[in-house]
Parts: sequence; structure tokens; C-alpha cells
Amino acid sequence: MNLPAPSIRPDDCDELSALCKAGGDPLRLNVLRALANDSFGVLELTYIFATGQSGMSHHLKVLAQADLVATRREGNAIFYRRALPHTELPGGKLHAALLEEVDNLTLPADVQARISAVHGQRAAASQDFFSRIAEKFRAQQDLIAGLPQYRDSVLALLDKLSFSPAATALEVGPGDGSFLPDLARRFHQVTALDNSPAMLELARQLCECESLDNVSLILADALQDAQLQADCVVVNMVLHHFAAPAEAFRQLANLLQPGGSLLVTELCSHNQAWAREACGDLWLGFEQDDLAHWATAAGLVPGESLYVGLRNGFQIQVRHFQRPAGDTHHR
Repeated sequence: MNLPAPSIRPDDCDELSALCKAGGDPLRLNVLRALANDSFGVLELTYIFATGQSGMSHHLKVLAQADLVATRREGNAIFYRRALPHTELPGGKLHAALLEEVDNLTLPADVQARISAVHGQRAAASQDFFSRIAEKFRAQQDLIAGLPQYRDSVLALLDKLSFSPAATALEVGPGDGSFLPDLARRFHQVTALDNSPAMLELARQLCECESLDNVSLILADALQDAQLQADCVVVNMVLHHFAAPAEAFRQLANLLQPGGSLLVTELCSHNQAWAREACGDLWLGFEQDDLAHWATAAGLVPGESLYVGLRNGFQIQVRHFQRPAGDTHHR
């Protein structure tokens, strides 16, 4: 006697099927590992994994169909990042478990070397831009969002945190130093770090003009060379110039004293590709969830946020993240 097979609608298991297919290839698993704390374009991934562009495009399509990666267009290029798992949805728990296992993998040494090379190219392009535009920095900055357009929002968030009179502050990438007087009035000691000698000279001139005796200027890469810590770290419109923003959060977290606060002012995600050449932007803003995810991965706790809409169509996000008071270990 033949019994009829139970009818299963195809869409009942599509999510699981796509996830299983996407996770069934070693190269795709390594791509997911590479995207753990970064975002890459197709050509960058083709270089990193030393494979053909058509083959890489196919693998990325499979990952996208399984909702394991998300895309964003920047000009003519499409950048890929890992998608966040939603454990309350079908396949969400498997998605989360797959990423957890992937993160235990170690990328081959040659792949890691090529990732570092891509980061190096991005960083060199950013530094070259600032060495060329130092004299017209403010005009370039004002093309999108100058300090006067978000200063009050940053100060409102800063003042609400009620730092002690002995608290210290660190500004990463101070530009021409325009925000240093505000910090100098609120903190016992302020340090400004910049890897551009030309920009640091502009900040020095401003400090001299304003007689900011409690401000120290240091020529250094905040993500590699800095060995100091502060109660408050301020990063105004700098993150989109970093080669690896997610890794930058880990390094910025290490600059904080336990219980310290990180204030990040940044553009929300946009599609104005001209900002790359005109303003030296490596990234066209960021999704709000991305900043929160990177901060959490760095051991920081998301706090309050403010958003500023500009008449030119851009939107600014002012974000507060805190290092837990009991966190005494560097990452």
C-alpha cells in the first residue's frame, strides 16, 4: 500500500536550504570570516582571495541569497558586509550559530596579508588627501558638514555626562583644532592625536592663538601608536576616513579608562559618491546599527544618540558609547 507523501510547501524550508548551501563551501566560509569586522568591495575580495571576479561574484550572490551578507552601493562599487542574524526568524538561530563557528576559524596567512595590504592602500589614500588639502580644510569640510552644524549637539551630549573636574579628554583627528577650545574648557587635560603633520600644525596655531595651555598635540596614529588613556575620547567626522572602521572601534575602546565615554560624530549612510574625491571619504557614512554592533563587539555599551538633519540632505549621528566601569582589560 502506497501512502501519499506529506506535502511540504517549498517556502517552508527555503531559508534553511539557502543557509546550508551557503555554508557548504570553504571559500564562502572564509569570506564570512574576512567580513567579521570589515566591509569589502567585489574587486577587493577578488584580490584578497586571489580568485576570479566572476567566481567571487557567484559566491557573494549565494551568500546574499541566504541573507548572510548585506550590500551597500558606494558610487559604482558595491560593498559587502556581514548581515546580522535575527534569531526570532526562521533560520536565524542557524545563522547565528554559523557565524559563531566561522569566527573560530583562522584565515590563511596570505589572506591576512592581502587584507592588511587593502587596509594600507585605504589609509595611504586618506593620509595623502589630508596632506594635500590642509590649507583649505574647513572649506572642504563644509561641503558636507562643518563643525558649527553639529557642535551644539556634541556639547549637549558631552555636558550631560557630567565628567569630574579632574577628567581627561582625547580627540582623535582634531583637524584644524576647532573643537579643542570646547574640550579645554571642560576637561583638566586634553590630548589631540593626528597622523597628519600639516593638520596638526593648524591645530597648534589655533591652540597658540587661544592660549590653550592644557592641550597637548601628538603626531601619532591613534589606532596603532597611542599608548595613553582618557576619560573621554572624541571622534568627530573621522571614522569615515579609517581604513577598517570596525577594528577602529576596538582600538578606540582601548583608549578609554574603565567607565570612560566614547563620543562619535559621523555621517549616516548616504549615496553621494562625489564625497570620496572631494572630501577624501573612504566610506559614505554608516548605518546606525553598524556603529552599535561594532561598539558592542569592542566591549562598549551603546548610550544616547542624537541626530542632526542638514539642509543639503545629509544626516549626522552623534553617538555615545561607554566602557563598563569594571572593565580593566585591554582587548
